[in-house]
Amino acid sequence: MKTRIVQDEPNDPTGGGSATRTRSVDTTAGTPASGRNAFRDFVRRRELVIFFALSYLIAWSTLPFGSFLAFSPLLSALIVISVAEGLPGLAQLGRRLIRWRVNWIWYAAAVAVPLLVHGVAVGLNAATSAPAPSFAPLQPWYTVLLAFGLGMINPLEGRLGEEPGWRGFAQPRLQSKWSPLASTALLGLLITGWHLPLVFMPQFDLGLPDIATTLMTAFWYAWLFNRSGGSVLLTLIAHATEGSVNIHAMWPAGPYTERLSWLWLMAWTLLVVILLTFDRKSWRTAPESAIDRVPGRIS
Repeated sequence: MKTRIVQDEPNDPTGGGSATRTRSVDTTAGTPASGRNAFRDFVRRRELVIFFALSYLIAWSTLPFGSFLAFSPLLSALIVISVAEGLPGLAQLGRRLIRWRVNWIWYAAAVAVPLLVHGVAVGLNAATSAPAPSFAPLQPWYTVLLAFGLGMINPLEGRLGEEPGWRGFAQPRLQSKWSPLASTALLGLLITGWHLPLVFMPQFDLGLPDIATTLMTAFWYAWLFNRSGGSVLLTLIAHATEGSVNIHAMWPAGPYTERLSWLWLMAWTLLVVILLTFDRKSWRTAPESAIDRVPGRIS
């Protein structure tokens, strides 16, 4: 709204002579800037809804062509933040992505826990009549490090393509409204639904146990994110570690790998039960460093 000075004409019956009066005239209505601000406010108030809608739409847009765009959460977060918050919002996401000043114990957990879960699943499979696993897929040893490194830096893969969106963008905003437990349950269901088309794509060779495991790992990543003070870097390390070892390649395709998928799900479920049972406080209140609040935002 701008104010404009208007001088009444002498013969103006409402002006009382040639006195100068001040009128408030809206000179900005309908301008492009006003439209941009209205659109920005609209996106800001519905950031989460738009983010999840874009994540699904972008990832699933190429399903008819036999592909799945796993980087859609990262791209969706960048689009929504750019429109709603601009450079300050992008900087905030960037700081979460490189937040490395955390206690060393969380670095150890980010690497050790996924490997431990893998080891439990492989050990249980071998202990229940499966032949000894083949470690040929892990040879030479540096291929594991190469897979880990690519997962950390390649935005087209699921690790870097997902973590900044799910944990860096969505989780802090959900936790500004609800408890970590409720936020993680909702986020986990949405992430699981996002992965569902992979079950029907032969090149990914996923089954229902693998999809259910996605829900369990969402609780693990959320717990690590909060415990590390909102560090996406730590969840990215954990995700890259989990994906760098393909335990399903240790047996030929068949009943042993099918059972391994169920044992893998059981191992992750056991871990989540332990986290929920023995660290109940962390599921009630998130640390301030793991919460994002923006005036005018609604979920």
